[in-house]
Amino acid sequence: MDKPEAFAPDDRNQPLYADRVRVYPQAVQGRVRRAKWAILIACLGLYYLLPWLRWDRGPGQPDQAVLVDMARGRLFFFQLEIWPQEVYYLTGLLLLGAIAIFAATALFGRVWCGFACPQTVWTDLFMLVERWIEGDRNARMRRDRKPRWSAGDKARKLAKHAAWLAIAAVTGGAWVNYFTDAPQLARDLLAFEASTTILGFAALFTLTTYLLAGWAREQVCTYMCPWPRFQAAMLDADSLAVSYRDWRGEPRGKAQDPGAGDCVDCRACVNVCPTGVDIRDGLQMACINCGLCIDACDGIMAKLGRPTGLVAFETIGNLAAAEAATRAVPPGPARCGAGMAARRPARLLRARSWVYAGAMVVIVLAMLVGLALRQPLSLEVLRDRAPLYVRLADGGIRNSYTLKLSDRRHDAAVLAVAVEGLPAGAAWQVLGAARHDAAGLPLVETRPDGVAEFRLFVTAPHYALPAEEGTPVTIRLLPPGGGATQAAAATSFLGPRR
Repeated sequence: MDKPEAFAPDDRNQPLYADRVRVYPQAVQGRVRRAKWAILIACLGLYYLLPWLRWDRGPGQPDQAVLVDMARGRLFFFQLEIWPQEVYYLTGLLLLGAIAIFAATALFGRVWCGFACPQTVWTDLFMLVERWIEGDRNARMRRDRKPRWSAGDKARKLAKHAAWLAIAAVTGGAWVNYFTDAPQLARDLLAFEASTTILGFAALFTLTTYLLAGWAREQVCTYMCPWPRFQAAMLDADSLAVSYRDWRGEPRGKAQDPGAGDCVDCRACVNVCPTGVDIRDGLQMACINCGLCIDACDGIMAKLGRPTGLVAFETIGNLAAAEAATRAVPPGPARCGAGMAARRPARLLRARSWVYAGAMVVIVLAMLVGLALRQPLSLEVLRDRAPLYVRLADGGIRNSYTLKLSDRRHDAAVLAVAVEGLPAGAAWQVLGAARHDAAGLPLVETRPDGVAEFRLFVTAPHYALPAEEGTPVTIRLLPPGGGATQAAAATSFLGPRR
């Protein structure tokens, strides 16, 4: 019996690594390309201009509409002000974005990758500049095949890379604008007074934009991005994806060949692909679903006087149904009619869609409820753990706490500290609180738009404590003289077991 071989004979001489095959995308016009230009302009306009939008928050507050204020530890988004301890709102936004991408993939394939992904948007912009300076696909290929470049060729290359670096520098500077005041940063840059930290981060994003959008390009989508590896798990028979209708295009041949399908093997779909994919090979990991091959193929079909849609957004189920219906029909109008008749409209509203929509609605409602119920003043109580309690000389038991008062208002407030749930004879005091209200409660003053910390000492007689180790207590902040509770937090008072 022959010993089994680990590799097939044809695979033994295959190299483990291969040189990169340079992709030269060709310019194309059509409805998909126009949609991509519109989305590109909207995304870039939002990214570059949003930090310059102003929003009045009152005196002493930043007037930038969207700002990650590292010095204050705040995230300002128009009227919202998110504090570090409210990071769950940011988590909710990330979950919402992830589920939205999952839903878009289940419905329309990698539509995010093909139209709105930052890598796609900036690569499209870089390729547009490349075509303006170096010419379209054929001109660039001829220039790169030359054994020696002329002075004009070198000038074009230098101009292209200079333009790329300029775009990358603006991109890096725009990113830094989200973390500092944009007009002030512009003045600092013009006066050569920007800090090394800002310049360092701007240079970092300039370099990454230049390398990823100018040099790596399709390598990012094919090898660096994790999304293609698990996108197949989100597709089903009703998922729309850019597809080649092989039941109509095969067998390939010349336009005048009566026995051939509609595909004339012109490779227009391959020439315009930014990742170098041949869509006729079926669903592939490197395909970003940009749809430019649709415009290229439709243009060829229009010139040949044949129906468009040989390459189109199609569901996986329709591809299989049309293939089965046209298996015994010869190429021609009858085959095309049979394939189109076997198709059915895509079901956008299905179980998976409702699950994604429900999850998004739950997250949005939870965030809205949290924002609606959010109080301007919050109290956090941290009980000392070393030691858990202190036995005093008179036999009393004392616990120590740290009070953290977060006040989102812009004016200071004076509040009284009350402790509820203690046995008779208990007392408490705030370290450094010299003032008390009429009821004898210690007074503390909040820090406007900040966090104020205080030390609270609570003492209770040992004989009055319950037999168990802990006593639940509630610490409240009240207006001086009494009134509605401004903030409260639950904790416990610990003592020895009796």
